[in-house]
Formats: sequence, structure tokens, C-alpha cells
Amino acid sequence: MRKGRPKKRIILPDPKYKDRLVTQFVNNLMFNGKKSTAFSIFYEAIDLVEEKVKEEGKTPLDIWKQALSNITPQVEVKSRRVGGATFQVPIEVRQERKVSLSMKNMIKFARQRSGRSMSEKLAAEIVAAYKLEGGAFKRKEDMHRMAEANKAFAHFRI
Repeated sequence: MRKGRPKKRIILPDPKYKDRLVTQFVNNLMFNGKKSTAFSIFYEAIDLVEEKVKEEGKTPLDIWKQALSNITPQVEVKSRRVGGATFQVPIEVRQERKVSLSMKNMIKFARQRSGRSMSEKLAAEIVAAYKLEGGAFKRKEDMHRMAEANKAFAHFRI
């Protein structure tokens, strides 16, 4: 590359919880630059999570963070061409990419759910991920299974 890496952008904490992770999640959730709409969807989903999981004794933000960590992949597979054949090579995921993948998977599977509003679908996906089930958790399990099946090709690591 001629110019090198671009500088990492500074993400400001969100207004309600003062957490950078929330802002990053809302940025992934946002459509067409409508950040205030994305914030309202997220906060409404967190309120719904609080109603659904009362008996846990945790704050809804802690439940959301636990759900994110439950669907965070540790390894993934990348395609690598070696001598005309393409191998799926298992690679450990960098920390920033882990967080990004888990957020994007949660949002993707929340959008695919059936429900009335996006905040209801997101709340349902958060509760499912917290209970180690749902589409995003299944995606993580599939990624780990693929990496385990292809660990014989780990010596082709990039």
C-alpha cells in the first residue's frame, strides 16, 4: 500500500449508558444515516429485554453484553489458494473483528426474525443469545465447527 493504514476513528460514548460499545452497535444498526432512530430502536430493545429477563438480577446492559460475548466467534475460516486447490484455513479472529462480527451477526439475525418492530426483534435476539440459542449463536457454532473440521489445513495460515 502506498499510504499505509487509515487512522482509527474515535467513537464517542452514547448519551444514556456512557458506553462506547453501545455507540458502535448503534452505528452498525443505523440505516441511511438515521442515528437517532437507531438509538431509539436500541434503547427500546434494551427496555424490552429488561421486561423479559427480570429474575436474573442483572442490568439489561449487562445482559446485552453477555449476549454479545456468547455469540463472539474465536476462530473463522478463510479461503486460501494453494497450487490450484482452495483450502478453508482456520484463523484466529482479531479482537476488534470479534466484536464487529458478533454485533453484525446479532443485527442480521434480528432483522430476519418475525415480529412487529425492529426493537422487538432485536430484544428477542438479545434474549436468545443470552440463553445460548438463536440464529447468531448458531452462526458462531457453525464457524467454530468449520474451523475444527479444517484444522488440518492450519499450516497454510496466511
